[in-house]
Amino acid sequence: MSYSPLFLRPAAQGFAVTLLVALAGCGLSASHDVAKPANPAPVAELKSAAVQGAVSQRMPSPAPMTTRLVMQDSAAMAYRSEPREQYQNLPDNPVHRVAETPVSTFSVDVDTGSYANVRRFLNQGSLPPEGTVRLEEMVNYFPYNYALPTDGSPFGVTTEVATTPWNPHTQLLRIGIKASDRAVADLAPANLVFLVDVSGSMDRREGLPLVKSTLKLLVDQLREQDRVSLVVYAGESRVVLKPTSGRDKAKIRNAIDQLTAGGATAGASGIELAYQMAREGFIDKGINRILLATDGDFNVGVSDFDSLKQMAADQRKSGVSLTTLGFGVDNYNEHLMEQLADAGDGNYAYIDTLREARKVLVEQLSSTLAVVARDVKLQVEFNPARVSEYRLLGYENRALKREDFNNDKVDAGEIGAGHTVTALYEIVPKGEKGWLEPLRYTSAPEVAHNTGELALLRVRYKPAAGGDSRLIERPIVNASTAASDDLRFSAAVAAFAQQLKGDGRYTGSMSLPDTAALARSARGDDPFGLRNEFVQLVELAQSLKAPAKQ
Repeated sequence: MSYSPLFLRPAAQGFAVTLLVALAGCGLSASHDVAKPANPAPVAELKSAAVQGAVSQRMPSPAPMTTRLVMQDSAAMAYRSEPREQYQNLPDNPVHRVAETPVSTFSVDVDTGSYANVRRFLNQGSLPPEGTVRLEEMVNYFPYNYALPTDGSPFGVTTEVATTPWNPHTQLLRIGIKASDRAVADLAPANLVFLVDVSGSMDRREGLPLVKSTLKLLVDQLREQDRVSLVVYAGESRVVLKPTSGRDKAKIRNAIDQLTAGGATAGASGIELAYQMAREGFIDKGINRILLATDGDFNVGVSDFDSLKQMAADQRKSGVSLTTLGFGVDNYNEHLMEQLADAGDGNYAYIDTLREARKVLVEQLSSTLAVVARDVKLQVEFNPARVSEYRLLGYENRALKREDFNNDKVDAGEIGAGHTVTALYEIVPKGEKGWLEPLRYTSAPEVAHNTGELALLRVRYKPAAGGDSRLIERPIVNASTAASDDLRFSAAVAAFAQQLKGDGRYTGSMSLPDTAALARSARGDDPFGLRNEFVQLVELAQSLKAPAKQ
C-alpha cells in the first residue's frame, strides 16, 4: 500500500481535510501552506461518500485546485485503508442419493489456516466472514488418536460411525488417516528458501515483525546438513542470503533481522527468484521447499490468480514444493494463499500469533516439511441397501471426478510425516428420514442385503519415492458402539464451522451452547490446550451472536 507524500498516516486524514477546508473558508489558498505539485493530476471522483458529504457541508464555494487534490488523496487513503481481505466463497457440498451417486471422491487436505484465521477474527471481537470458514481445515487443526500403520503403508486408516449430534435420523461416518511420524533429526537434508514479502502492506505488527520472529523459530531447528537462502520482494525482488548451511545460525538470523518493509508488492517476480534459489541449492533426494511468508496482496507484475497458480503447478514438477504462511490483516488474500499451496504441493497455515508459528514450524516441523505420501485421494462407495443419502462435510475445493481416482496424472494432496487427516460424512441409514424427497419412479437396486457393510472405503496414494499408485480398500461396518471423544470433538468442530457459515439448515436446533457443551465433554487428553481453546472460541462466538441488551 502506498500513501500520498503529503500525509504519511491515515490517522491524519480527518485533521488534514478539516484544516484545508477551514483555510479555504477564510479566503486563504491551501497552496500557501502546501507545496503545489509540478504537474497536478486530474481530480478524480472521491472514493468515500462520507468524506464527500463532509466536504460539501463545509465548502459553500469551490476550493482551489490544490485543496481538492489533497482531499482527493486523503479520501483515496481512507478508501484503501478499509478492510479488503479476499476469500473464496464456495457452496456446501450437496446431498447425494446413494441410488444415483453411490461414489464420493476427493483429494486429502492437511491445511489448517482456516482455523487460525477464524480464531483471529473472534479474538478481535468480530464474527468471521463466511469465506474464512473451511470445515475440513478447522477439523484437521486438531490432533486425534488414530491408529498408526502396521502393514508397511505410509499411514494407518481408522473409521468410526455414530449418531449425528445435530440430527437423530442420521449418522456421522468419520474417516481418519494417521501418517507415521519422524523425528526432526531423522529427516532428509533440507534445502529451504525463505521468501518474504517486505512490501508496505507488511509494515505492521501482524506483518513483517511476526514473520521475522516466526522464521527465527525455524532457524533454531536447522541442522548442519540443511541449507537456507533468503529472498525478499517489494517493488522488486532480490536475494538477501545465498544458500547457507544450517550451522551458520547467527548469519541467518542477522539476515532476517535486517529486513525492513516498504514499497509495492511484486509477488510473482519474488516467487520466480525463490524457485531459482531453490534450484541453486537443490539437494538430490532431500527436502526442497519454499516457505512463502506474505499477506498475498500482490499488486505489481503478474497478479492474475490463475497465472500464479500455474507457475506453482509447473515448478512442483522440478521437485520443489511451496508452503504458504499467511500473515496480516485488512488486505489479506487468503484465497491466493490457500490455492498457491495446493498448486505447489505444499501446505497452508495462517500465523496469527507466535504460538501458532511454534506449532507449525517447531512442534509439527516434520509434518510441514517431510512428505510420506503424494497425490492421496479418498473414495467412498456407499451401499444402497444400507445407506440412502450422504453429504461430505467440507473439502468443497478438493472434489474429484470418479474417474480421477484411478488416474495417476490427476494431482491430489500430500501427507507429511505425522499428519492426521479427518473426513466426515453425514449419512442417512436406509429407512431413516433424509433430506431428499423419495423418487416415484426410481428404486435402488437390490444388492448387498445380507451384509452389514455401510460403505467401502478406498485410499489411493503414490509412494514418496515415486512409482505407480497403490490402493488400500476397507469395508466400513456400523459397530454400534458409543462415540469416542475424538469423534465427538471433531463433530463439535464441524458443527461450529456450519453454525459460523450461516443458516443452520443441516445443524437444526443445535445451538452454540450445545456445541460448546459437546466439545467440553469430549476434550479428553488435551496436552497443548488446543481443545480447551476451541471451547473458549465457541463461547466467544456465542457472545458475539447474542442480541444486544436494550
